[in-house]
Amino acid sequence: MARKRFQNQTAWITGASSGIGRALAIALSKEGATLLLSGRNQQALAETADACGGAETLAFETTDFDALPGIVEQALARLGHIDMLANNAGISQRSLALDTGFDVYRRLMEVDFFAPLRLTQLVLPHMVARRRGLLINNASIAGKFGSPLRTGYCAAKHALVGWSDALRAEIAQYGIAVHVVTAGYVQTGIAENAVTGDGSPVGPGDDPVNQGLPAADAAEMILAGVARGQREIVVGKPGATELAMLALKSANPDQLFDLMVGIAPKVPRS
Repeated sequence: MARKRFQNQTAWITGASSGIGRALAIALSKEGATLLLSGRNQQALAETADACGGAETLAFETTDFDALPGIVEQALARLGHIDMLANNAGISQRSLALDTGFDVYRRLMEVDFFAPLRLTQLVLPHMVARRRGLLINNASIAGKFGSPLRTGYCAAKHALVGWSDALRAEIAQYGIAVHVVTAGYVQTGIAENAVTGDGSPVGPGDDPVNQGLPAADAAEMILAGVARGQREIVVGKPGATELAMLALKSANPDQLFDLMVGIAPKVPRS
């Protein structure tokens, strides 16, 4: 029997009711981890827990910043200690900058950047005291280059990548690892739940994300990267266009910038 890579480790997973978070929970359950699953939808969390063969659940809103200290206390009471915190909760965007309200930008930053930052900030003293811990921040390739219709999403994910990289340098001395996931297209509900310029959801449609890597495969790639100690974990279908764009950002950024200009919707305005 193959050795379980995360046997007896405790893992707190946000965004566990769907998508990559759910898939990561199921994959970790098979690896012998003890799980605490979080998200907003208690029923969906219960379904994920059942798929894991049983797990603790703790529903909360990640942007309820006043409540987060108490939530962390509950998590520690449930688990005893936290070996791994996986920040997966997030929302995407499908709107042009000129059509996007400031309140939408604020919401994107709060959900995709400030929420994982604050939760991590509250968990870190516990990890530092134990001189061990592991953080997984799901940042997306949107944190590596900008693409049209996602100005707020890209801004938040760039912030998450930059913060994670700087944080890693500071807390390595305490035995804490920081892993950043830069996922390309993965089959989740993120596209239909993306916000438009007025904050309403896009709804179902023909988005390229829907043809992406299955979430279960993404979870396996993430855990394999974590087990190897890989600090930035690129996830996506081999040969996928968006991963080629990621490589192009390093090889020839001007070419990528021009490509994005060509992709951007052309809207006549007075």
